[in-house]
Amino acid sequence: MELILKAGHTLAAVVLVLLAGPLVAFFAGFAPLDRNWRTASHAPLGIAPDPATAREPIIQVYAARAFAWRGAFAVHTWIAAKRAGAPSFTTYEVIGWNVMHGREALVARGGPPDRRWYDAEPEIIAELRGPEVEALIDRLQEAIALFPYKNEYRTWPGPNSNTFTAWVARRLPELRLDLPPTAIGKDYLGNSLLASSPSGTGWQVSLFGLAGLMLSVEEGLEINVLGLTLGVDPLDLAIKLPGLGRFAARPERDRGPEAPASR
Repeated sequence: MELILKAGHTLAAVVLVLLAGPLVAFFAGFAPLDRNWRTASHAPLGIAPDPATAREPIIQVYAARAFAWRGAFAVHTWIAAKRAGAPSFTTYEVIGWNVMHGREALVARGGPPDRRWYDAEPEIIAELRGPEVEALIDRLQEAIALFPYKNEYRTWPGPNSNTFTAWVARRLPELRLDLPPTAIGKDYLGNSLLASSPSGTGWQVSLFGLAGLMLSVEEGLEINVLGLTLGVDPLDLAIKLPGLGRFAARPERDRGPEAPASR
């Protein structure tokens, strides 16, 4: 009995630690509950390159806080690409509401890729530019076409929008994508237990996105408990906290002339 009580106390302590970050995020205003999805803004933020002047091929990954209470826990991510000389970007993302209404979760649309996500301002978490990116866009589109969860969606633990972004990134390691710890669903591997990390610089084990471990050059060490991520990135002197994201003591290291701006 004493052993059971100790285990219960330990589990309760772990849950409290995991929920501390989301609670701080909620009270810090990251998840306002007074927004109406019908009137929420999807206006571009103005951080995306203008295709009229940025003529080179570009791939970008964006993240913005999820809508309503979900924003205390998670971000929504998406991928955008533009071929050389193209007049606009194409954005690829998974939207759960589509599945609820009998439509495919995975959508592609043109226009500005830096639209607000129901008022939440996006940030660019990875980017590639240059002539070599044209061939990468071919591979990007091939990976998107093979995404296995086009008609499935679960906010937690996945598959969701972050599952999609991570799945594609594993097949495009040139992005070296370090998804934020708030990208709940990134560790969902379906029936698989082992996969490369989304950055392609390490490996992870995961049990349906509910428990797992990642060790990677780019991501560092991450522990997933109930879909929430705790981690450290020694090379960037960074810590990763549930609900709050990534905090680095110094700017991220240089990854070379063609390196993405990744967080």
